[in-house]
Amino acid sequence: MGKPTGFLEYTRQDCREIPPEDRIRNFKEFKKPLNVEEQREQAARCMDCGVPFCQSGMMFGNAVSGCPLNNLIPEWNDYLYQGNWQQAYLRLRKTNNFPEFTGRVCPSPCEKACVCNLNGDPVTSHNNELSIIEHAFENGYVQPLIPKVRTGKKVAIVGSGPSGLACADQLNHRGHDVTVFERFDRIGGLLMYGIPNMKLDKKIIRRRLDLMEEEGVKFVTNADVGNGYDAGQLVKDFDAVVLCCGASNPRDLNCPGRDADGIYFAVDFLRANTKSLLDSNLKDGNYISAEGKNVIIVGGGDTGNDCVGTCIRHGCESVIQFEMMDEPPKERTESNPWPQWPNVLKVDYGQEEAIYLQGQDPRIYDTTIKEFLKDENGKLRGVTALNLSWEGGKMKEHDTYEVDCDMVLIAAGFLGCQNYVSDAFGVELTPRTVVDTNDFATSVPGVFAAGDMRRGQSLVVWGISEGRGCAKAVDRYLMGYTNLP
Repeated sequence: MGKPTGFLEYTRQDCREIPPEDRIRNFKEFKKPLNVEEQREQAARCMDCGVPFCQSGMMFGNAVSGCPLNNLIPEWNDYLYQGNWQQAYLRLRKTNNFPEFTGRVCPSPCEKACVCNLNGDPVTSHNNELSIIEHAFENGYVQPLIPKVRTGKKVAIVGSGPSGLACADQLNHRGHDVTVFERFDRIGGLLMYGIPNMKLDKKIIRRRLDLMEEEGVKFVTNADVGNGYDAGQLVKDFDAVVLCCGASNPRDLNCPGRDADGIYFAVDFLRANTKSLLDSNLKDGNYISAEGKNVIIVGGGDTGNDCVGTCIRHGCESVIQFEMMDEPPKERTESNPWPQWPNVLKVDYGQEEAIYLQGQDPRIYDTTIKEFLKDENGKLRGVTALNLSWEGGKMKEHDTYEVDCDMVLIAAGFLGCQNYVSDAFGVELTPRTVVDTNDFATSVPGVFAAGDMRRGQSLVVWGISEGRGCAKAVDRYLMGYTNLP
């Protein structure tokens, strides 16, 4: 521990943010890092606890507490405090392939499990992680790690989200020849087209992909395996195939009037916006615009919040979110003790921006849509909203009322993988419509699965963890043993 009294001497200081009134003018990242000395002070608050729950990744109750990657958080916090940035980077790299991604988009389960959280504010491990990796890129610590020996084994990875990229990175460093196939025109999957640019600038993804290509990973875009791209040929041409296609089957709202013009899935809305932004800075018009519209977003999670922020940047007239569940408490309840994940109210960047523009939180709890209302031309003109209540875990319906709107975005989660991929490879699914596996191996010899396609919709940090775990299973299958971490 660099400074045993650091947590007593220094108060928590988060990274700075551009105010909502300025950041809503563009799709640029709006979080600004602390300077070097300020970040070192924040690292000094880490106590190097006897039991570092921050890195535990253990089940407490019905949720994992701490980092799923088991990042060596006290170690790199100590190196950061000492000013030894290179060693901090080397310790961070041991467990996390892409700290520049998690340092931007992870909800930091490490901080929720921090011991400082018991009687004060947790250590800023999330921001410390991002500072370490960005400092490493800026100062040349991040160099291509090209394998000196190749095994001669070929691995195909279908899907280039966080799990696919992490699996590719691990297997390539092991010496296997890895090719990643992506159905869209850019590599990155969820990272590229599922997360808006203001949360994760796409130049950051491109920087990592350039490094992976230099290290030997091959990328193939516009390859929709199972839909025009032969899955059987992949099985023949490669020694192993890994399916990392995500849980991209969106949950729908099967209400009367669902065919109205103006209803979209959030994933399609966000993908089209980012593609148009990258292709032409939105000048080509090839996106679903919320400009001047009254928007209702169904779903109060991270995807719904991203839709709020995107609609505001389009210049929507108004935006609200319907959330089926009760409003969470502002503080932990007795039934939700530390170090469990805190089920408390969170105001994210999109809600902050809506509050600035509209004067109130856009979320309306205990509410869903009962019917979509159309005009005589079949265009959406409003919805019939339904008030709900919850008793003993059971939902009760109450009164209804009408809300005018021009657009509805459905951000109600995902049901599992898309069937055409699993059908093409003949792999079995679970009742949750995710791929059934045993140590990442599917029912088809030589075919593996990882990420959301295997575990269901989850976090980027879980995707990386899944990819690393799957890489070990594939390596063991190919070589009879594995020395991957």
